[in-house]
Amino acid sequence: MLFIFGPAAVAAPGKVQRGEMAGYLLVPNEKVPETFDAGYSMYVAAWPLLKEYPGNRFQSGLFGTWMFPKKDTNSPVKFYSDVEGGLGWWRDTQYATETPKFIMGGVAPDFKEWANGPGAGKGRDWKQPKGKYGIAQLSPWVLWPPDGLNLKQGTCGELFGYGYLPLPLAKAKKVTAGKNISTGDQCWTLFLNTKNFKGPVTFFLPYFWSKAAVEDPRFEGLLLDSRPTNPNRALQMETQHIPSAQAAAANGELYARVAITQFPNGADGSSLLVHRITSYNKRALWDAVKTWFEGGPPASGAVNMQGAVFHEIPGRGGATWRIYADGDPKEMRMPVAWSSFATPMAVDKHTFGYRWNTAMVKKADSANLFALPEYYRLVTNKNNKAEWVPVKKEDVPAELGLEQIRFGRPSGRSFDPYVTPEEPDSCWKKPGPVAGPFKAYPGDGSVVTYYWYKFCDQPALLNADMTDKERLEMQALVEKLHRNWTKDRDYLPPPAVGRLAELDPALIVTPPKGLEAGYVPIVTRQEAKTK
Repeated sequence: MLFIFGPAAVAAPGKVQRGEMAGYLLVPNEKVPETFDAGYSMYVAAWPLLKEYPGNRFQSGLFGTWMFPKKDTNSPVKFYSDVEGGLGWWRDTQYATETPKFIMGGVAPDFKEWANGPGAGKGRDWKQPKGKYGIAQLSPWVLWPPDGLNLKQGTCGELFGYGYLPLPLAKAKKVTAGKNISTGDQCWTLFLNTKNFKGPVTFFLPYFWSKAAVEDPRFEGLLLDSRPTNPNRALQMETQHIPSAQAAAANGELYARVAITQFPNGADGSSLLVHRITSYNKRALWDAVKTWFEGGPPASGAVNMQGAVFHEIPGRGGATWRIYADGDPKEMRMPVAWSSFATPMAVDKHTFGYRWNTAMVKKADSANLFALPEYYRLVTNKNNKAEWVPVKKEDVPAELGLEQIRFGRPSGRSFDPYVTPEEPDSCWKKPGPVAGPFKAYPGDGSVVTYYWYKFCDQPALLNADMTDKERLEMQALVEKLHRNWTKDRDYLPPPAVGRLAELDPALIVTPPKGLEAGYVPIVTRQEAKTK
């Protein structure tokens, strides 16, 4: 039997249905001139979104953005390709904890491949790499596990600074993979600003993008190996699954409970979440580095602020979070009355946050976090629309059993380790590493095995359609960077508010003696730590 409440059909009374809360939190920011088309950076809060990690159906980013190539108005080709990684939790995160990880999230046209970090891409089959060779390790001081870059366990509201700027590490060419297809010279490089590491870490190899044009020439010249970026990007928090449960009372009223969801707790009852969204032109970094590489004076690596612009925050915002049972069609996915307990705000003209209704949003077990409402009832609002409104636990009929629902981590689940090819003639073994193996023990309970490779001999470069001469030329440039750009000074504009987050200390490494310049650590295996 079905009971009808407003526009939604709900289950028979007393039957608990598992479901989810999902949607977007929107952060409007003012547009800047289109000439600032050479990358971006920003600071985003890092925190445990859920009180307890509930298993790998949970998927949510924290606040992030999508960096698309600027459209060529003369091209009729329609496709989806961008860089859209960030902080969060994903269904394929194996060694997940309450603390978020970072992935790069480079997407080849229409998701045919993606690249999340060195050795991390679409799927686990090395016979079909699908992006696993798309990113090169640049820093000699940071390990990048294939499961994602770890933050220090317990990170709780600190700001994680990151961004992408192109470096002229490669030369443009007219022939790619033996075909008359051009590849551009842009190496989109991830820069971080954290408490214990600052500077460039990794970069997308140009071939990751132009490879699509080798297979389909319509993409030539349209991707990020050669195109500038769109400076006016959406900034949102995308949540695909926070676990929930719902049940109908005898009178047909529908109630729901969601896993305890948290936001940072500021001293004044607000949360500081996004800071200093910045767009760049090539004057910011590219020009000085290119001059250096061509024989000029060394570039400091610090962004030239004459080539930068901050996006202003108007203080508006939106939310599309909805609660619904597994299998519900779109018309039964009703919105959460977000504005009843959260008000978007501009902390200052470059900082976004929320001010909370403390009658509904309470301090969590940690003094540094707010807990959002946990229980909801489906009502018809004054606009005759159904929506989920927060209610107190004691207002939910006890006989529904929602209080007994547990959303915690499932027990007994195990995963296969991340591995890399072991064949003696593979690019991982020939020419192979110069030192190792070494092990690191990040706070996610995994063990990371890594080796030191000469930069130009790392597997990604051996699969980047580069000649020996091209790899050696890039090697010489990287040695300059390693000798001149240290990990303890600012490259991105520093934050004006808040405290910086830290990377997991286990991922900060020191090159062996004699390998300080021109060598990089490459992870070859990640597995669960045995007890």
